[in-house]
Amino acid sequence: MKNPPSKILPLLATIICHTIWGFSFMFSRQALNHVPVFTLLSHRFILAFFFMNLLLLTGRFPLKLSLRRLGPLLLLGLMQPVVYFIGEQYGILHSSTIFSGVMIAMIPIVATLAAGPFLKEKPSGGQLLFSLISVGGVIGIGLMTGSSGSLDYIGIIGLLVAVGSASGYLLLSRSVSQSFSPFERTYAMMGLAALVFTVLALIQNGGGFIDYLTPLGNPAYLGPVLYLALLASVVSFFLSGYALTYLSVARESVFSNLTTAVSVFAGAVFLKEGFSWLSLLFTMLILIGIWGVQKSAHNPEGERINNTKEDKS
Repeated sequence: MKNPPSKILPLLATIICHTIWGFSFMFSRQALNHVPVFTLLSHRFILAFFFMNLLLLTGRFPLKLSLRRLGPLLLLGLMQPVVYFIGEQYGILHSSTIFSGVMIAMIPIVATLAAGPFLKEKPSGGQLLFSLISVGGVIGIGLMTGSSGSLDYIGIIGLLVAVGSASGYLLLSRSVSQSFSPFERTYAMMGLAALVFTVLALIQNGGGFIDYLTPLGNPAYLGPVLYLALLASVVSFFLSGYALTYLSVARESVFSNLTTAVSVFAGAVFLKEGFSWLSLLFTMLILIGIWGVQKSAHNPEGERINNTKEDKS
């Protein structure tokens, strides 16, 4: 596998990706004022899949899919976004803010540890330490949000499913990056999510197409949905796939905590939510942790999959 055109491009890609996801919480909150969860997810991924097909028609994004090669891509799409979003939504609904925040913050730790046996990517001691520092910042922000909500076994199971599926997505996307382009991976993910969430949305709406379609005529709803579909789905997952082609799981996954920092910033600036010196401190811990993971990498310059012939030579 070739090195990236520039060693800064994969880092820039994942920074942009997680920044977009950080703002997505604000747009999701606005959209959920108008529709139930599965209807929003259906609209989001149908629009995303439609846009992917428009890109396909330009002829600039080759798509080489066959039934024989489809298995890994379907598994990838099942892990993220299908299973992840279902687990996250039920986990957040049935748990406290603190518990859900702490659990989601565990994704980079779980993914980094799992990358050792599955991908032979052994993290350095410094990477583990700085990952924990970054997670500490996320936990601190979670403690500041209060403990609204109750915790039951559905919430625990949902969040465990979310952590497992998100970690599995990072490992699998990294593993198949030699066989499938970022566009092919994103195309399969958007297509499967559009199908599954549309079925769930129609069930949720009692099969009524009118109730399902009506919100799309509301500009206050359509704006946030377009952001979630085009930027938070198509662009972000493409950038995530690109970054995972060149960066180890440890280096890419720690940026998920940047999403929390950006969401706090977005809430403070655009929704007039509280932002204190403690918020700034915890945000700095997140950023220090991300920086430290990059600096502590065994091979920070143009990482590639470990089991290629080039890497073994």
